[in-house]
Amino acid sequence: MFRSMLVRSSSSAKQSLLRRGFSSGSVPERKVAILGAAGGIGQPLALLMKLNPLVSSLSLYDIANTPGVAADVGHINTRSEVVGYMGDDNLAKALEGADLVIIPAGVPRKPGMTRDDLFNINAGIVKNLCSAIAKYCPHALVNMISNPVNSTVPIAAEIFKKAGMYDEKKLFGVTTLDVVRAKTFYAGKANVPVAEVNVPVIGGHAGVTILPLFSQATPQANLSGDVLTALTKRTQDGGTEVVEAKAGKGSATLSMAYAGALFADACLKGLNGVPDVVECSYVQSTITELPFFASKVRLGKNGVEEVLDLGPLSDFEKEGLEALKPELKSSIEKGVKFANQ
Repeated sequence: MFRSMLVRSSSSAKQSLLRRGFSSGSVPERKVAILGAAGGIGQPLALLMKLNPLVSSLSLYDIANTPGVAADVGHINTRSEVVGYMGDDNLAKALEGADLVIIPAGVPRKPGMTRDDLFNINAGIVKNLCSAIAKYCPHALVNMISNPVNSTVPIAAEIFKKAGMYDEKKLFGVTTLDVVRAKTFYAGKANVPVAEVNVPVIGGHAGVTILPLFSQATPQANLSGDVLTALTKRTQDGGTEVVEAKAGKGSATLSMAYAGALFADACLKGLNGVPDVVECSYVQSTITELPFFASKVRLGKNGVEEVLDLGPLSDFEKEGLEALKPELKSSIEKGVKFANQ
């Protein structure tokens, strides 16, 4: 009884310390804009960003229904002011002064839809939004969630280049969901607490281009080759698993919002000068022959401070790396071609 009271009192002391640590005086003002905030990912992402004490201003934008989402989220008693913006005429206001722009806009994948089908719709949406970012908040960090990320990040890069506003350190493809899944699935098989697990995931953000490096997982567990192969496949097919389980009623919106909020938090910490913030992300890269590649990245005040090397790979992972390159190369080229049409 006495011990539980001690635990409670020390945890409440910790919480009040945390609250004081996050008081607006000690944390910089940061505006975060979410483009596509009324959608399946956008709404839970808006909720999670409203809970983030590093955010002082939350700007929610979509083509419809944003004022309702903003009114709902805006009633939550946390630090950030929330404004909802709707329609093309208000995109400039939504973006002006943003430190971080998160883009979950577009349509989700439905059963039977190929990534090409997704591409045909979402590529145009991303192109328009990135043109506006280049104009109204060219120095913001951009977190791309809209699929197919393997192509939408190269599209964004080309649009920013055309506007004379490209900074490769500030453009990120959010691949955090692959890491979240790899950690969850690995912890289940290794029978270790998931909170202690870390698994880097490299490559891209679709199917076979997703390569979890279980050989570098911590804590290390002695899993058989067959189990590691199955874990890799499950991580690669995680999105399809959710689409099928939802039986045509949606895709991975909640877990994606969680992963998007985790990565956004890491970006904000980097901007605020927190040292040694390292996350996996799909960025412009020279660690392989491909111009964009997901790997561990150190985040800082300028966005990408350093792209970290891949580290030692198992033979299975080396094979996976060579196998993913042609598909990732073709997705990148497709995005570049679309942007320059």
